[in-house]
Amino acid sequence: MRKNTSIPLLSVGHACVDVYQGAVASLVPYFVAERAYSYAAVSGIVLAASLLSSVAQPVFGLLTDRWAMPWLLPLSTLLAGVGIALSGVSDSYAVTLAVVAISGIGVAAYHPESARVARLASRGSHSAMAWFSLGGNIGFALAPLLVAAAIAAGGLNLTPLLVLPAAVGAAICLPVLRALGRRGIGASAADAAPARDDVPAFVRLSFAVVCRSIVFTGLSTFISLYATQRMGGSEVAGTVALFVLYVGGAVGSVLGGALAGRWDRVTVSRWSYLLTAASVAGVVWVPGPALYGFLALTSAGLYVPFSLQVTLGQDYLPSRVGTASGITLGLTVSIGGLASPLIGSIADHTSLRTALTPLIVMPLLSWLLFRALPEPGTDTVASDRSLLKEPATPASPAP
Repeated sequence: MRKNTSIPLLSVGHACVDVYQGAVASLVPYFVAERAYSYAAVSGIVLAASLLSSVAQPVFGLLTDRWAMPWLLPLSTLLAGVGIALSGVSDSYAVTLAVVAISGIGVAAYHPESARVARLASRGSHSAMAWFSLGGNIGFALAPLLVAAAIAAGGLNLTPLLVLPAAVGAAICLPVLRALGRRGIGASAADAAPARDDVPAFVRLSFAVVCRSIVFTGLSTFISLYATQRMGGSEVAGTVALFVLYVGGAVGSVLGGALAGRWDRVTVSRWSYLLTAASVAGVVWVPGPALYGFLALTSAGLYVPFSLQVTLGQDYLPSRVGTASGITLGLTVSIGGLASPLIGSIADHTSLRTALTPLIVMPLLSWLLFRALPEPGTDTVASDRSLLKEPATPASPAP
């Protein structure tokens, strides 16, 4: 299977998994309406999806650095889907937390290995990784629409219908994995040539991703409720706001890959975060339908650096690609979920606007951290070639 075939299929599989990350926030208004959960209670559900995932993703990353585990892709996809499918079946809050947490483990198992496989299939191309990331954004964007379509008629009891994307995603993984196996590129990073890691830069990058994650998770958890309040109580307004937040990320991911082809990844990410701080302020404070415009800008701004951060992390830790992927795609992203209960508690005691206002500061912190980051060189190409089992092209003999 050619690279230009495997990457689109991996992107679709990524979309099928990230539907379940977006579905957690998409279910929040229904939990509030049908079960009268408080802001803090629904924040706990978001936390349940994030907490185990935040711990598990680096562990899966360490494992994939030692052993290639491509079979994790279909298995984890099904696990993510089954957890969300069961989330509306029981009225028990404890059961809901448990099955959402199971879904989070599935998401955790998927991302480090899928990022490693995508890096190998793309041969380290920034634009190809952007298309892979785009799949996740599309999954997020489709989540509110799929959730609304599945449970509009019968309420939360119809969440079992949400297992269908997982079945599709698991099936799509299989031909890609067979093709990669035939090409002999299932090797783990442990088989690669030694490479020097830049741990301090990776740590700074990780803190920047944490700040980004707090903004995105906070908005994805509460923007539906906030837009409903701002637009006179319309539930449609809330669904549209969540869709705009997610679809803007799809645009941002592709744009990030294109911009990185002209400027370096650190510069593109730094300016994106600076502009995002202004757009978040617009979301929180500018009244009326302009909310949607600022929300689209915020989403695009948060996702321009997304795939760039993944490849930066892999380049800062070239000998531990799975670990880098598990942290940049998993731990740092999931930590944002830890802030959701705090935001919910502040909103319960004050207002949603007051609770969302501190999010304006987070992109500024990411901008400051990126100011201290170097742009990695091209010395990781040899490591990627060894993983691909392709010899470097010999230099032409001197005349």
